[in-house]
Amino acid sequence: MATVLITGGTSGIGFSLAKEFAKKGENLVLISSNQENLEHAQTELRNRSKSEITIIQQDLAQLGAARQLFEKLDRDIDILINNAGFGLVGETEKINHQEDEALMLLNMVNLVGLCKLILPSMYQKGAGKILNVASVGAFQPGPYTATYFASKAFVLSYSRAIRYEAKKRGIQICTLCPGATQTNFFSKEQTTMPKDAMTADEVAQIAINKLMENQSVIVPGMKNRLMQLFPEKLKMAFVARRKAGEIKERNK
Repeated sequence: MATVLITGGTSGIGFSLAKEFAKKGENLVLISSNQENLEHAQTELRNRSKSEITIIQQDLAQLGAARQLFEKLDRDIDILINNAGFGLVGETEKINHQEDEALMLLNMVNLVGLCKLILPSMYQKGAGKILNVASVGAFQPGPYTATYFASKAFVLSYSRAIRYEAKKRGIQICTLCPGATQTNFFSKEQTTMPKDAMTADEVAQIAINKLMENQSVIVPGMKNRLMQLFPEKLKMAFVARRKAGEIKERNK
């Protein structure tokens, strides 16, 4: 029975992943900054399965949070899911500087920190899996959502690099690059959810199946995979037009 740590595990893709792992009988360690959400997720998962559900409150958008979280763990982690993240939309000079810093700390800095802190025990055992959640935004720059897309490009590049390092040690490192997904991401971003967004459950099922197959980069959904065939400039223009429209609508 594996122990699976999921950051951002109380909603969206993170909670859907938690449900899937609970079905498999794995023990879960859920991380969130919101204690109420953690307790609700813990209760729901306990009602669904006999898995052990541990919850830890930790704001991973703070400097040094990865180390703080690691020191709270009382067990080795067999599967690490770095899922927590958020996006910001707007012209870069108009986005709040502190919010942009928090985005980078959550999406990149503490993701790297958790990988660095948990990998040694996996190396010692010669077994373990890491799934880092990026985005289809990792494949091109994103005007009017510049820091978010750049952070996900970092996650993809970093994950592919450490996958190369880890494979000879028996550790599997995969990157999930979902497209639009039916989560509260868009409400936090203050934008409209696309009508063709996949459900979080659909994304989670694909993610776990491909993680177990040790697929390097996982892009759920045929449309999302086909989009990667378009030239980068065309994809950038599409993102810019969509995000600029969302900013205009938000400012009405």
